[in-house]
Amino acid sequence: MNRNDLRRADINLLVVFETVMHERNVTRAGEKLFLCQGTISSSLGRLRSMFNDPLFIRTGGVMEPTARAEEIHARLAPALDGIAVALSCAQTFDPSTSEDCFHIGLCDDVEYALLPGLMRSLRLEAPNITLVVRRVDHRQLPQLLTSGEISMGTSFVQDLPASAHCKRLRSMQPMLLRADASKNALTLDDFCTRPHVAVSSMGSVIDDVDQALSGFGLQRKVVLAVPQFSALPALLAGSDMLAIVPDYVAAAMVRVDGIRAELPPLKLPAPELSMAWRGATHNDPRESWLRACVHRHFSQQQASCIALAVA
Repeated sequence: MNRNDLRRADINLLVVFETVMHERNVTRAGEKLFLCQGTISSSLGRLRSMFNDPLFIRTGGVMEPTARAEEIHARLAPALDGIAVALSCAQTFDPSTSEDCFHIGLCDDVEYALLPGLMRSLRLEAPNITLVVRRVDHRQLPQLLTSGEISMGTSFVQDLPASAHCKRLRSMQPMLLRADASKNALTLDDFCTRPHVAVSSMGSVIDDVDQALSGFGLQRKVVLAVPQFSALPALLAGSDMLAIVPDYVAAAMVRVDGIRAELPPLKLPAPELSMAWRGATHNDPRESWLRACVHRHFSQQQASCIALAVA
C-alpha cells in the first residue's frame, strides 16, 4: 500500500483494533471507547476484510489475537502515537474548555492520599476533562506505558521503556500509624513486640521494615497483610496493631478520629516517588499541562507532610 491508498483507510477502525488488542474483550473495548458492542463488532468485521485475516479468535470470554494481528499491532501502535502527537501540535490547548480524556496510572498510596486533592485542583482548572485512573505498581508501570494504556504513571519506577521519560516527584518519609490509648512514643522494643499490619498488593509480609530490623538482629510480627491502604484506619481502630505508611498517607489518615502518626523508632529507607510518561506524549501540550499539575500538587503536599513528620 502506498500513501495514496491511505485515503481508503478509516483511522477510527484502527483505534478500535488497538483497543481490542489491549482489552481482549469486545464489551470492555466498547466501554473504553464509549461505543456499543454492536459498533465494535461491526468495526471488527470491516477490519477483517481490510486485512484479510480473522485478527481475533474468541476463546471463552477472551479475544485472542492471531499472529497477523500481533504483527499489525507492533507496526500500528507507534504510527498512531505519531498521528496523535501531530494532531495535538496543530491544536491549542485551553484547560478551561478542554473535554479531553486522560488515562493515568497511580500506585495505591498515591490514589488514596493524593488523588482527592489533585482532582479538586484539576476541577478548578479544567472542569470538563475526564481522568481515568488505573491502579499500578512498579512492576506494571512499564508494560502499561509501552502498550499505551496509560500516558503517565506515578510509582517507584524501575526498568522503564527506553523511550519513556521520568521525573522525580518527592521522597517518601515512612511514618508509624497507631490508634492505641497510650500517648507515649514507642521504643524499638515496643515496636518489635507489637503486632503489625503490612500493605502489599502481592500479599507479602516482608518489606523494607523487616530488612532494616534484621540489621539490628531484630524482627517484628506481621499479623495481617492487606492489598490497599484504605483499609488501615478501620483495622487499627481499637487495636494495638501498628502500620508503617508513607508520610502523605499518614497525613490523610490522621484526619480519622483516633489515628495518630509519629516517626518510627528506627531509620527506614525513604524511596523516591517518580512520575514516568510515554516518549510519544512528551511534547503533547495536553499531557505537559497534566504533568505540570501533578508535579505542582505533589510539591505542595510535601511541605505539609514534612510538618507532620517533625511534629
